[in-house]
Amino acid sequence: MNIALIGYRCSGKTAVGEILGNELEMDFLDTDALIEEMACCSLEALISRKGWDYFRTMEKELVSNLSKRGNLVIATGGGVVMEEGNVQNLKKNSWIVWLKGRPEVLKARMSWDQRAGRGRPSLTGIDPREEIEQVLRIRNPLYAQAGDLIVDTSDLSIREAAASVITSLSNKSFRK
Repeated sequence: MNIALIGYRCSGKTAVGEILGNELEMDFLDTDALIEEMACCSLEALISRKGWDYFRTMEKELVSNLSKRGNLVIATGGGVVMEEGNVQNLKKNSWIVWLKGRPEVLKARMSWDQRAGRGRPSLTGIDPREEIEQVLRIRNPLYAQAGDLIVDTSDLSIREAAASVITSLSNKSFRK
C-alpha cells in the first residue's frame, strides 16, 4: 500500500511526504523530482523545450510504474488529477491524500519558493493569484473526487499536516 499526496503546487506535498516517509518507514518519491532526473533538466527547462503535453506523458508513465510498487509515499505533481488514468492507477494501491490550501497561502508559498530559486513554470501566463484561483476552479472537484482524505495545510505547520495524515491513517477515519 502507498500514500499518494495530491494537491496544488506549494500545498506541502513534498515537505509533508518526506516526513511521512520517515515516520512511517516508507520510501518517499516526488514525481516532479523523478521527472527532472529522467529529463536531466529542471521542469521549467523541460516544459519550455518540450511543452506541457510532453511533461504530462512522462508523468503518466511514471505514475503507472510507481502504482505497481508498494510501501511508497508519493508526492505527485499538482496536475496529476487532470489525467483520469493517473487517478485510476494511484487508487489501485494508494490512499490518496489531498493537501489543500487557500489561494492566498499558496501564492505566498510560491513567492517564497521563487525567492529561494525554486521557480515553477506558469500554467497560464497570467497573474499568479488569478492563475491559482482559475486552476483551482478546475482542479478542486478533481482533487475532491480522487482524495480519500483532505488535509487543509493553510494554517498547519508541515509537521502538523503530516501528523494529521498519520492520525487519520491510524484511525482509518477516511473513506477507502
